[in-house]
Amino acid sequence: MSDVAEEIKQSPAIDQPTDIRTGEELDILALQNYLLSRLPDAAGELSVKQFPGGASNLTYMLMLGEQEMILRRPPFGVKAASAHDMGREYKVMSALSGHYPVPSMIDFCDDQSVLGCDFYIMERLKGLIPRKDLPKGLNLSESDGLQLCLNVLQKLVDLHNIDYKAAGLEQLGKGGGYVKRQVDGWSGRFRKSKTDNVPDFENVMAWLDEKQPGDVKTCLIHNDFRFDNVVLNPDNPMEVIGVLDWEMCTLGDPLMDLGNSLAYWIEANDEPQFQMFRRQPTNAPGMLTRQKVVDWYCKQTGTELKSFDFYEVYGLFRLAVIMQQIYYRYYHGQTQDKRFAMFHVAIAYMEQRCQKLIQNSSL
Repeated sequence: MSDVAEEIKQSPAIDQPTDIRTGEELDILALQNYLLSRLPDAAGELSVKQFPGGASNLTYMLMLGEQEMILRRPPFGVKAASAHDMGREYKVMSALSGHYPVPSMIDFCDDQSVLGCDFYIMERLKGLIPRKDLPKGLNLSESDGLQLCLNVLQKLVDLHNIDYKAAGLEQLGKGGGYVKRQVDGWSGRFRKSKTDNVPDFENVMAWLDEKQPGDVKTCLIHNDFRFDNVVLNPDNPMEVIGVLDWEMCTLGDPLMDLGNSLAYWIEANDEPQFQMFRRQPTNAPGMLTRQKVVDWYCKQTGTELKSFDFYEVYGLFRLAVIMQQIYYRYYHGQTQDKRFAMFHVAIAYMEQRCQKLIQNSSL
């Protein structure tokens, strides 16, 4: 891997920000004044760029003199009351420091006069983020692809094994009944954000309500664990040095977390419509199939499972709701981001995929 690491250092593979999208600009002067008043060693003029990934909370890179930092803020437009809690995300990542690979937190701001929203500042982890395709220069053999896959998945297992009480996160969740709360909650969110040009998902929601199992256990879950939310060491691309995007972290059922992750897990042999959803390199040589991921996870955690059907349908439905909530903002002119313009077509496909899984399920 040393040759690969050297090639990566000479390429633009390390995740880089770009120009800020229209409608998502920040008040540079207000932010600069805030940072100079809060950070003891801060000096110089502020420049800001934006990272291209993400459709929910927004991520910016700040350059203040020679210091590089990351700013996270909610999206612009009307948002669900309980969503995009930046203080909660800041608290979670602060508590995980020393227990799990996360960036160091620098500052949290709830003063609305600065940017008109809560936001937080954290260190920038310079590394590789495996987005739709493996980073340029990271040409893995099949065996290396498998090892990278397992190294990333191991971080999910490690997360589920954290002593959340020792980390001071015992108040993060509501205790038992997580599965039911999620089925009820996401069903309600979909009905509230439905637009006239998407299916009603009523059959899918009824099936999830009928087939829901009890919680297998309560643990710390990420709720958005994907390859494009991990940072790889540029000197050793097989090593995960950070996990990002803790917006939806809570205490809950680990199989629900796995179902959420596998909704994004597009295999090399999946049908063309599903391939259009791919945003991580799970189609690369050596990557496990969804079923093999489930089998590996259950073996690593000692979980006995007769069927993963419920969790797979739930994960796809939840993703459809997230997309619908985002599309709702675009549909009603609350965001100008053209990436969301065709989300209604993708949501319709997700309903079809859920229906097919339900028809073939043994539950």
